[in-house]
Amino acid sequence: MSGHDNSSQLRSVLPFEAEPAAVRDLRRVVRGQLAEWCLPAFAEEAELAVSELAANVIKHVGKGAAATLVLEAAADRLRIELHDKSHRVPVLGSPACDDECGRGLHLLAGMAVDWGTLLTATGKAVWCELSADSELHCHRVRRAEAALANYRRDVGAPPLLHSRSAQILEESATDLIADLLHWVAARGGDPDGLLDGAQMHFEAEAA
Repeated sequence: MSGHDNSSQLRSVLPFEAEPAAVRDLRRVVRGQLAEWCLPAFAEEAELAVSELAANVIKHVGKGAAATLVLEAAADRLRIELHDKSHRVPVLGSPACDDECGRGLHLLAGMAVDWGTLLTATGKAVWCELSADSELHCHRVRRAEAALANYRRDVGAPPLLHSRSAQILEESATDLIADLLHWVAARGGDPDGLLDGAQMHFEAEAA
């Protein structure tokens, strides 16, 4: 169920049980809620953020755990909070560590303009904020450059310089994308679907 008030801030509260099937339902409900609020631009990133937050509850709190998703939209920001009944605070581990360190948190940190954890009387809330600001494009470019620099360091390539070659940048970006496709395939995902989704997302934002 969802609801929102008539003030400048829209709010939706969605209780659910942390099960894989419920995560799929949450994505659908989130997309529908954002469409109702006339905020479709947030949909893809919001669905991804919700999936990662809910997956962390399933992994670290337990399947079937009671949880609540809260969406709040105001101005050019969308705040997503996921409340559960555990006081265990997630830790942003090294990207080189295994899945137990919470790779989803790295994805969340890279995608959101801000994120964090709040302890509550009954547990905790992990939250993030997404932005539809015109600066988002610049933020994405800076984030991509940082990811590319880290990738080159990890594979032992020389660091990027200000007088960077377009060919070297494209080769590094291609290698990074190829590694991401291997990562998706290794986890049973669809590499072609990922590429198609990324292209659609890029074209929608560039239009």
